[in-house]
Amino acid sequence: MREENQSSTLNFILLGISDQQQQEDVFFILFLFIYPITLIGNLLIILAIHSDAHLHNPMYFFLANLSFVDILFSSVTVPKMLANHFLSCKAISFGGCLTQMYFMIALGNTDSYILAAMAYDRAVAINRPLHYTTIMSPKSCILLVVGSWVIGNANALPHTLLTASLSFCGNHEVANFYCDITPLLKLSCSDIHFNVKMMYVGVGVFSVPLICIIISYIRVFSTVLQVPSTKGMLKAFSTCGSHLTVVSLYYGTVMGMYFRPLTSYSLKDAVITVMYMAVTPMLNPFIYSMRNRDMKAALGKLFRCPSTSNSAST
Repeated sequence: MREENQSSTLNFILLGISDQQQQEDVFFILFLFIYPITLIGNLLIILAIHSDAHLHNPMYFFLANLSFVDILFSSVTVPKMLANHFLSCKAISFGGCLTQMYFMIALGNTDSYILAAMAYDRAVAINRPLHYTTIMSPKSCILLVVGSWVIGNANALPHTLLTASLSFCGNHEVANFYCDITPLLKLSCSDIHFNVKMMYVGVGVFSVPLICIIISYIRVFSTVLQVPSTKGMLKAFSTCGSHLTVVSLYYGTVMGMYFRPLTSYSLKDAVITVMYMAVTPMLNPFIYSMRNRDMKAALGKLFRCPSTSNSAST
């Protein structure tokens, strides 16, 4: 009965990124520009891949799914943060807090496993080019993406249920601009030892795709370094450059957020969250489009006026 009353009446206060109002205003303006750019950039990637038959292959199939996850990932927290600042209301309900936490974990894990699938795709393309179409068949690609979503949601569910079973007394101020496991555990007056153990299990699950990415690129580099032609070597590296940049940005910010003791978490760490939550999803479309000739061509076709192309053909 007590848990039902808690879930219906409990509200948390999201303290935000900074305790200084001027800094909060700066971050509000920053997010106000970043979020639309993130939506438009990732949506254009999806539309360009869908509309160009030359991009209907595994690499771009994974990229389109990554862009879709990035759109959802940013939308879980940024609109709420903007609304709270605009309305001068930092409250979030217990249910809303758990929902936000669930989707953050699920989408973050899904993102990491799709990145691992992209690394595996590049490894197969470079190490086993003659068997590429057989190994990376449409069925295999769909299974990899579906598996990413299943693992992401499976990892998020136990953390959310365990957090929902906790009691919160006294201070309800969340030291961040969204609901995350670490600050919520610090607010609980229940025994959180099992929750902390499960959190480290979740970090382990989250680390599996990084290990897969490292193994994939070890195989890629060992093959590429055997290429006698410098031009061929550079071409092989160029196909992996964008992905490696995205992986470095993504896991660099994740490690800064979560690979630390529970007691060391503070409000200042929310600055790292901005990179993880908003900046990285915004940069991904630019990284892939600026360093990829096929993507540039597809985006050019997407913006090309049909009447112009018809007149040119006549």
